[in-house]
Amino acid sequence: MAKQSKTNASRLLEAAGLEFRLVPYTVDPDNLAADHVAAELGEDINCVFKTLVLKGERTGYFVCVVPGNREVDLKKAAKAAGDKKADLIPMKELLPVTGYIRGGCSPVGMKKAFPTFFHSTALDHEQIYVSAGVRGLQIEINPEALIKYVGATVADIAQ
Repeated sequence: MAKQSKTNASRLLEAAGLEFRLVPYTVDPDNLAADHVAAELGEDINCVFKTLVLKGERTGYFVCVVPGNREVDLKKAAKAAGDKKADLIPMKELLPVTGYIRGGCSPVGMKKAFPTFFHSTALDHEQIYVSAGVRGLQIEINPEALIKYVGATVADIAQ
């Protein structure tokens, strides 16, 4: 692995013995969208995943990891989490709830382990990219290994 500053997420994956690669990219503070990240990485947007945090009306916080070119389907996500209704959490809650900021939210190493759902297309790829926990750094990793590590469920949660 190249010498990059390690993040909490990368330290956890390393401690678990998982194979992954840290991949830096140039951050545009005015464009934190996944398509910009994919373009910077020179990768297909379908294998660059974004991590979103939702709150179910009864079940509480949960995490959805979806391809960069898709949006989370709130009804499907709520159903996967065992709830009737869910919404994305307000931006101001992201850091206190997860320990991460917008554009740097990783499914690995949040302040607390939340139920996590990966969109089913993650398994279509040998490697996917997720945030390493800071803007400007992605983790390239085998999706099956990552899903198993975070104890996630694979579901159709995107539109």
